[in-house]
Amino acid sequence: MSFALRSISLPSRHHTRKAEVQEDLYSLETSISSSITIKTMCDGLRRLGDIYCDVEEIIQLPSNQVCSSQQRKMLDGEMECSLQLLDLCNTMQEIFVELKAIIQELQLALRKGEDATIQARILSYIRLLKKAGKHFKITTTKATFDKMDCRMVSLLTKAREMALSLLESTMHLLSKKIEAPKQSLISKAFHKKKVVVCEEQLQDLECSMGDLESGAGHLFRRLIQSRVSLLNILSS
Repeated sequence: MSFALRSISLPSRHHTRKAEVQEDLYSLETSISSSITIKTMCDGLRRLGDIYCDVEEIIQLPSNQVCSSQQRKMLDGEMECSLQLLDLCNTMQEIFVELKAIIQELQLALRKGEDATIQARILSYIRLLKKAGKHFKITTTKATFDKMDCRMVSLLTKAREMALSLLESTMHLLSKKIEAPKQSLISKAFHKKKVVVCEEQLQDLECSMGDLESGAGHLFRRLIQSRVSLLNILSS
């Protein structure tokens, strides 16, 4: 008895891989929108970094190494936008480090009962987040083309927009963690129980800053690798 073996074509496997990555992006988007917390943002940054790794694999596929003039134009536009995201991601890493330092100083001031230092550190935290928010007004450029013309570029665009949304949502959440001095629990009278609660909250926030820094760093490295792969295509 003979059997007919059906071969799976290479283009079909490539298409399936792209569909899987697209599904991962939508899954990440759904999980973030359903639970907007600092932990979700930390996990989201790492997951998105992993997705960029998968996108890089797609970029390196032989079928994507040869592009038409129109596709090259799309890639050029996406390269410019991704450079803005790379700069933003690096800036956010630095801001997370600064925020972590401020929180550590705030905890020390709380233990010593230094009211003036507490007020100053709270204001530093708020000013730094406002400064961070200005970067998102600059990084809003979107490539203008029909995304369906090139699935690879479509994935890159979706991932980039997701990264911007994640980072901006993170800044918004952090701004709610420590409010203006007159409204903040930290700035009120140093009642023992209240100080203990605030210290616990600050310790959690300090740990979150470390996770955010790590997640942003992971995403930053994946972005660099993705850009290198795109540059190889454009320079060929």
